[in-house]
Amino acid sequence: MAQPKWQRLPPPFPEPAMKNPDEAQLIGASAQMTELKQEILRIARSDAKVLITGESGVGKELVARAIHFNSNRVDKPYIAMNCAGLPETLLESELFGHVKGSFTGAYRDKPGKLESAHDGTIFLDEVGEMTLRMQGLLLRFLETGELQKVGADRGGRIVNVRLVAATNRNLQDLILKEQFREDLYYRLNVIHFVVPPLRERREDIPLMIEHFLRRFTSMSNGHHSVRGFEPDAFQALVEYAWPGNVRELENVLERLVVTGRNELIRMDDLPPEIKVQRGMLVRPKRERRRTVADDLYKKLLDDKQSFWTVVYPLYMEREITKQNVRDLVRRGLEEARGNYKIVCRMFNMEQNDYKRFLNFLRKHDCQLPFKEFR
Repeated sequence: MAQPKWQRLPPPFPEPAMKNPDEAQLIGASAQMTELKQEILRIARSDAKVLITGESGVGKELVARAIHFNSNRVDKPYIAMNCAGLPETLLESELFGHVKGSFTGAYRDKPGKLESAHDGTIFLDEVGEMTLRMQGLLLRFLETGELQKVGADRGGRIVNVRLVAATNRNLQDLILKEQFREDLYYRLNVIHFVVPPLRERREDIPLMIEHFLRRFTSMSNGHHSVRGFEPDAFQALVEYAWPGNVRELENVLERLVVTGRNELIRMDDLPPEIKVQRGMLVRPKRERRRTVADDLYKKLLDDKQSFWTVVYPLYMEREITKQNVRDLVRRGLEEARGNYKIVCRMFNMEQNDYKRFLNFLRKHDCQLPFKEFR
């Protein structure tokens, strides 16, 4: 029986013999991924601190898990913590713990993540989002290993943890802006892994498509009919730029399996952003004179500048009008078929800027109804 087009071929590079539980599975046989796996095996059994950098969604936590599961600490705790989105006081309590009565609602002593990870590994994601004060507290811990719980009047327990940190920010740029401590950077940056974006290792995309298809069809317990792809749909997925990286690919595959009505996924089943790239949804543009929105649109798409650095300051300084912003948003929605999340990516914003962008548009009466563009 002929194998499906998307079925995995023998990898062109030898696979390093990694321990790969489901939660630490690094998919890929490209030169970049093979080298990354080999480097993980080389450093995993040391206690050296690791800094993992890369775009949002590339799989930085998978690298952290692979380090832990291939280390001598594999039988000890692995604890992950996201440093973004928590107020400073809550982050401090979560990380270092607190003592009873240290603040309203502190009815008992509570161990922090660092204490819970004793003899194991702690993964601090989005470490670039820490405030300078929290950076100072983390630096002190890294120098002494001593926990200073919130509300405690003296130093506490000495703990032994391996620290793996990750960020999608450029920490050296933040240092120049005095938003990240240089001494902490050098403490964290003992071993540095850069996880390449998916568009730079396209030979891994078919393997990931197979992996996620197999995972989501097996999870469905026969409730969904999808078993594969028509060739043109498969090729469109392989050729797509995947600005959201592995996370975006995973989400798309889950949606295709859950919503699929046929055994083979077709071009019509693919999300609009993938069909736009294939030229299926491009609308003819009528002749018109060049506008302010055209110039701004060119800077965003051709020059890859961000909405927040090009459009936002001009509007706030009243150098462009509300109508200019509306025209710009209209152009983005026309191209994205009414999908504001795609507009955010087109305008070179971070993935977590989506709500901020919509709030800005609502506040300044620049939001357009998306349905008219679908």
